[in-house]
Amino acid sequence: MRIAVIGAGIGGLAVTRALIADGHDVACYEHAEALRTTGSAITIWSNGTAVLHALGVPYADMGAPIDVLGTLRGTDGRTLMDIDVSRAAVRYGFPHRSTPRRELIRRLAEGLPPGTLHFGRRAVGVEQAPDSAEVKFADGSSATADLVIGADGQRSAIRLAVHGTDPTRPAGWATWQGLTPVDTETTHSRRGLMVIGKEGMCGLLPAGNGLLQWWFDRRWDADAPQPPSVTAMLKERYGHWEALPVVETLAAADDSHIEFFAHRRQKVTRGWSRGRVVLLGDAAHTMPPTVAQGANQALEDAWALARGLRRTGDLQAGLLDYERSRLRGARMTQRIAGSEMTDKYTPLATRLTPDALVTGFHTWWIRAVSSILQE
Repeated sequence: MRIAVIGAGIGGLAVTRALIADGHDVACYEHAEALRTTGSAITIWSNGTAVLHALGVPYADMGAPIDVLGTLRGTDGRTLMDIDVSRAAVRYGFPHRSTPRRELIRRLAEGLPPGTLHFGRRAVGVEQAPDSAEVKFADGSSATADLVIGADGQRSAIRLAVHGTDPTRPAGWATWQGLTPVDTETTHSRRGLMVIGKEGMCGLLPAGNGLLQWWFDRRWDADAPQPPSVTAMLKERYGHWEALPVVETLAAADDSHIEFFAHRRQKVTRGWSRGRVVLLGDAAHTMPPTVAQGANQALEDAWALARGLRRTGDLQAGLLDYERSRLRGARMTQRIAGSEMTDKYTPLATRLTPDALVTGFHTWWIRAVSSILQE
């Protein structure tokens, strides 16, 4: 088939790569002028690295490995919980990695045939005929294909052709994040930290090459303006925390390198496709980043969509197969992420929950939200 993929993010590049390998004629359109290098770092869990393996994308030297997540109380640094995430990696045979987003984007794009990627093409809509779909771009041009894949994120223009409206809503939280060289024990370890207090949550993960991925989450009105200095706001709110990596991270923070995004969520329902248009990743199931599954779910979608078309040999049957295989995992992930449970300050409940119980749940959950690990 002739296939037009809208969006050259993680999901868009992954599905482009998968479909080309299956012999389809694929063009990927991106509104930016080049591959995007924003987004700090991301965590790729076993389900994500399983997809990378299936796509032939090397990951063994990408970023940093993650074996343990430790949860601390921010006000005094005492350990509340350790989650041994390495158990899932051993069980499923695929590791967990924390890596700069730009590095994963680069590797997904590597090896694509010349002329596959088209930059500076912002999609504004799509029209369908019985035997084709035509994507309209902001510059007045268009592209006709047998199938259009909307991988254009939570502000998807293609989603309007499927749902007719934006199904997302504010989640009441926001994230400020960065990727910074910070010389701490965490930076050079295989251990991530989640530091939680009444003021909000701070996450810290090694990202390889001396880089620390860090983020601060707090309750936030989606319509509230940004403070004049984000660094000053963060230091005022979290600077008294005694967990040393937080203090060191704030000392290295710089307004010019901090990214902000308000959390959004949606109810994940049936109907990911309409005619010759289908959604993937955030365009299909926008979710807060609180369980670090956004990139992994987009990778899962890419793999499942290519598999559905391959094993059915029919467009409509393939799209239905894709949705059926991904609906449960995406819905379960959205429910947990949408609850913002990892951002909420519940020190007593956290301290009383056995590490082994949470480790077991995490190991089960990684497979429960996955299609590829259930093959």
